[in-house]
Amino acid sequence: MNALIFPGQGSQTVGMGLEFYENFKIVREIFARADDKLNFSISKIILEGPEDKLQLTKNTQPAILTISYSIFKVLEKEFNFKFNSSKFFAGHSLGEYSALVCSNSLNFEDALHLLHERGKAMQEAVPVGQGSMSAVLGLNLDELHEIINDNKIENEICEVANNNAVGQVIISGDKKAVENISKKLKELKIKTIPLKVSAPFHCSLMKPAAEKMRQKINNVQFNTPNVEIINNVNGKPTKDPSLIKNLLVEQIYSTVKWRESLENIYQSGVNNFIEIGPGKALTGMVKRTLKEAKTFSINKITDIELCNNELKK
Repeated sequence: MNALIFPGQGSQTVGMGLEFYENFKIVREIFARADDKLNFSISKIILEGPEDKLQLTKNTQPAILTISYSIFKVLEKEFNFKFNSSKFFAGHSLGEYSALVCSNSLNFEDALHLLHERGKAMQEAVPVGQGSMSAVLGLNLDELHEIINDNKIENEICEVANNNAVGQVIISGDKKAVENISKKLKELKIKTIPLKVSAPFHCSLMKPAAEKMRQKINNVQFNTPNVEIINNVNGKPTKDPSLIKNLLVEQIYSTVKWRESLENIYQSGVNNFIEIGPGKALTGMVKRTLKEAKTFSINKITDIELCNNELKK
């Protein structure tokens, strides 16, 4: 039994998907559709950069969707992958939109528009330089919550943004509060890594962005997906379009419960996790969390044959 997983922000690189773009007409058509919908050349930003333009959240989010969807359609149309045998689709943060598009719940163009708007709203929610995010490595989630609660600064926010994997958690919030917790963790010999991000994602500082997106999401048609979607907010499966919409709004300011999502998928009898899109970040998270699971990362053409051969065993 398989689960398809789709990456989020942080997996982007200039030139991602070039091999697919050069070799498959269907990918060039998808890129052209993205350019038309966004009224600017996201294709050029993806394939040529410059990097600082690709790293802008409003560009990163539709760019990653475009690559994930392109690879998915190549697998489906050119290599005859049968995705109806997959039990779940799941995406990390913006990757949830990729999962919804690939499960026929959400139109590709609508998802591009929503992600471009989502990126702008998230960027505008907190002035540049006032927010921060850091990765915390090797600490139990409950212990981290305790440290955050014991070291609060009045009127300053520091929260768990992503529970990514066993021993890999991201904190997010006001710059001063995140630095304070990071300093405390350093004293306890816990490793932290500041993240190069443009805003403090997935914390309550993002509530203004969620409110901006509520109407935009509600104005878009969502269909019942043909595969169950594991959502980020509670890590559980759903096919209910109205619930999916509400959860996409909540997701903007809520903890991404990725580890819980992986564990729930695995406990439902799924052993094969196939990451579709740029990078291998999610594959690494599966390996950290589920030692017995099989992982496949598809972001090059040669990956397809390797995955196909392994799945036939």
